[in-house]
Order: sequence, then C-alpha cells, then structure tokens
Amino acid sequence: MKKNTLVIFLAILLGGAVVLKNSVYILNPGQQAVITQFGKPIGSPKTNAGLGFKTPFVQKVRYVDKRILNWDGIPKQVTTKDKKFIKVDTTARWQVMNALTFLQTVQGERGAQFKIGAILDSATKNVISRHNLVEAVRNSNLIESKIRQKRKEISEKRAKGETFIEDELSGEVERIDVGRENLSLLIAKDASKGLEKFGIKLIDVQLKRISYDKSVERKVYERMVSERKKIAEKIRSIGQGEKAKIEGRLTKDLQKIESEAYRKAQAIRGVAEAKSIAIYAKSIKGGSDFYEFIRSMEAYKNTFSNKSKFLLSSESKFLKFLKNGSLAD
Repeated sequence: MKKNTLVIFLAILLGGAVVLKNSVYILNPGQQAVITQFGKPIGSPKTNAGLGFKTPFVQKVRYVDKRILNWDGIPKQVTTKDKKFIKVDTTARWQVMNALTFLQTVQGERGAQFKIGAILDSATKNVISRHNLVEAVRNSNLIESKIRQKRKEISEKRAKGETFIEDELSGEVERIDVGRENLSLLIAKDASKGLEKFGIKLIDVQLKRISYDKSVERKVYERMVSERKKIAEKIRSIGQGEKAKIEGRLTKDLQKIESEAYRKAQAIRGVAEAKSIAIYAKSIKGGSDFYEFIRSMEAYKNTFSNKSKFLLSSESKFLKFLKNGSLAD
C-alpha cells in the first residue's frame, strides 16, 4: 500500500513539474514573444524581459529577436542617369517593431531577409537611376574646390613667369548636388515605406561598394592610363626644357669666364711685352756692344747643336765672339 502511494505521489509530482514547465516561459532582454493558441495569436506581443505564464499544452510561445539586425545584399547591376553601367553593393540595418505583424506576414527572420532584399534592391535601382554616377561616388564638392584653388595658383605662377609642373588630370570635375550619403537616405526612405507593413523598421542603408561593370571597366582603366601618360609626357617635356635652360646658362657662364680670362691674359701679356721692349730699348740705348753680344748669343743657341757642321772662314763676323779676345776687339 505504501509503495503504491509513493508511486502516485511521484507521478503527481512529475506531472506537476511538466505542467509547470509548460506554463512558464522566460523572455530574454534581446527577445520579444507572441503567445499563440491553436495557431492564433493571443493578446499583444510580450516585450518586457522576465518570467511569463501561459496555458499549458494549449498555448505556445513564438520568440522574435528585437535587437538591431544586419542585412547584406548581393551586388546588382544598375544604370545611372548618365548611362553608366555599374554594380551597387548595399548593406542595411533593421529591427522588428511589431512582432505580431512580423510573424503574420513574413513568418520569421529568413522571410524578412528575403523581403528586405527585394524592397531594397528595387529602391536602390530607382534612386541610383535618377542620378548621375558622380552623385553615388562623391559626398561633397571638396575636390572641386581644391582643383579651383590649384588652377588659381597655377595662373598666378604663370603670370609671374615661374616654373611649375602641372600634374592635373584633363577634363572638368563634375559638381554634385545630392551626394552619396543623401542617396543612402533616399534609398532608406523609399524602402521604409514598403517594410512598415511587415512590422519592420529600417534603421539605415549604406552603399557599401560601387564598381564599374566588366564591360566598361577596361575602358575606364585605359583612359586613366592614357591621362597619366599624358601627364608624364608633359612633366618630361618641362624637365627637358629646364635641362636646356640650365645647359644654356652653363655655356653662357663658361664663355664669359673664358672671355674674361683671355682678356686678363692678353692684358698681362701686353704689359710683359711692353716691359721687355723697354728693357731691350734701354739696353740698346745704354750700350750697342752689349745688345750685339746678346743677339749673337741667341743666334748661336738657335743655330749650333751637337751634330752641327759648318764651314766658315776664320774672318767671318758670325764667329766674332767665339774668338779669343774681348768685346773691344
């Protein structure tokens, strides 16, 4: 008898535990829940974290994430207003604002990702196709302001005759009116309208990556290479011009130095010759015999050598100073 009583007690205790387990649910801070009874929702969604109660075995709890979630799309081909074929890769953040509507329409997170993708892709194409490519690439006109300032500096240098290297790309920089950030806001605004009916709030949208389609990418790179080559040729030409100027200045300076040196040399030579003539004149004036002796010695030096042979008369005046005697003889 006692044994049967113990079994019944344990059965009741076990049954109570099962009933209690199916009557209580725990809601975490990052979750919200919808109570359903035979598949139909009961009451409003539960959003406060903590312990909750439901009818056991009859009611069920469906949990929905209430944190901010991420959506990452697949790059899609879009044609811009100026007929550029590009691929746009977008990403977005979203949050479930109405768990009941969310479950009734998209069933869960997988269905939500599909709906978000379809609506965002459509909104992205609509917004991008209404604007030029530059609006999706740049976010401000800062580059235009810098180029305008640089051109002003170049004009001032050209007016002053200064040498400079102009490495600016050819062509004009297009001005933007909307910009990349505002395009993202427009996409988010268009997509939000379509997602509200699914109980989804779109937090923001970002244009993660924009690239040319393969059909035009090669042509764009070729144009970039061509412009850089053009700049390189321009810089090379300026360098050759500067080289010619420097070589010209060097030649001019060298000719000036050589001319000045030749002038000084001629002046020194003139002074030396004048002094030499003065000395000769003085020697001639002071004694004709000494001058005759000097000139004869120079003649001997220039005429005689170790192998010289002459047949001269002993009475020859050329040998006058080789004979024994003095100048008076």
